[in-house]
Amino acid sequence: MDPATLRARLDRARAAAAQAETDALLISPGADLRYLIGEAGGSLERLTTLVLPAGDGVPALVVPKLEAPGYAHVPTTELGVEVVTWVDGEDPYRMVAARLGRPGRVAVSDDTAARHVLPFRAALPDSRQTLAGPILRELRMRKDAAEIDALRRAGAAIDRVHARMGEWLRPGRTEAEVGADITAAIVEEGHTHADFVIVGSGPNGASPHHDVSGRVIERGDVVVIDIGGPLPDGYNSDSTRTYAVGEPRDADVAATYAVLQRAQQAAVTAVRPGMRAQDIDAAAREIIAEAGFGENFIHRTGHGIGLEVHEEPYIVGGNELVLEAGMAFSVEPGIYQAGRWGARIEDIVVVTEDGVEPLNTRPHELVVLEP
Repeated sequence: MDPATLRARLDRARAAAAQAETDALLISPGADLRYLIGEAGGSLERLTTLVLPAGDGVPALVVPKLEAPGYAHVPTTELGVEVVTWVDGEDPYRMVAARLGRPGRVAVSDDTAARHVLPFRAALPDSRQTLAGPILRELRMRKDAAEIDALRRAGAAIDRVHARMGEWLRPGRTEAEVGADITAAIVEEGHTHADFVIVGSGPNGASPHHDVSGRVIERGDVVVIDIGGPLPDGYNSDSTRTYAVGEPRDADVAATYAVLQRAQQAAVTAVRPGMRAQDIDAAAREIIAEAGFGENFIHRTGHGIGLEVHEEPYIVGGNELVLEAGMAFSVEPGIYQAGRWGARIEDIVVVTEDGVEPLNTRPHELVVLEP
């Protein structure tokens, strides 16, 4: 990552913290840290945190000395970040507190473990602790041109996996066997690893977060395939397509799937600056409900994506967030009939200056794979 880009992100984060009347951000390893310094890092029981003052203080990466080599590639000098190491027996929480003085409010990363949150509370007893997520999400959910290009590459990579589904999805194989082949292909097509692989055949397709199982795929099954993962730059793919292994055995599949396809297309078409997140959800949900399947659409229409598979903005009823250019999220309505079969269509889209750019281009029709 270009140091100038990272420095600008750090500056914006500090300004956003100040605007939120927060004296400092304490950023733990994870997506927020990668966004700000280009490295996600890792943390177990030993504290690693980026101390980012909102005011004039010097930012510091506080890291165990034995783990500091893992951050050697981070351009800390160019970023104006001091590296502060500590060794077992020292109290890193008091080291952080000493740098901050007596802040009125500090914001910690949303996923900071309680084993770190509580010692911070003890070391900063007069400070109010809040979450950093509401501050950083305002930055992270508006992607710049480089981030959008990274998401395009991720979308193309996962599309190549879907294009190969006929290699693996056939009668007599278990979901787990198909899932193993898909997992390998996700890496072959450019991802560092598969973050998730859902192979929901027959009645398992009616469970949106099904994984894989030992169920043997049968001729006539409808199969939901939801797959994705990160590329080496950290940006993620996520795409769902629904397949049939031979002609579907259930007579209602074609008509029901047509409803889902119309709903997904309507939601994608509705995406543009000025629309609210809840409006996109409604565009899909109304079509599905009018066809009598309202109770079978049991999740939100979409979620943001970037350095995390699920992040802001969330495309759900009640979310009045106004969409802006650069926001990226999934559009993935589904219809799930418990005990029978399910279907979902998912594309990642980006809001443009005057509309929408879908990042997944595989066919949206029910793909019938001939055994």
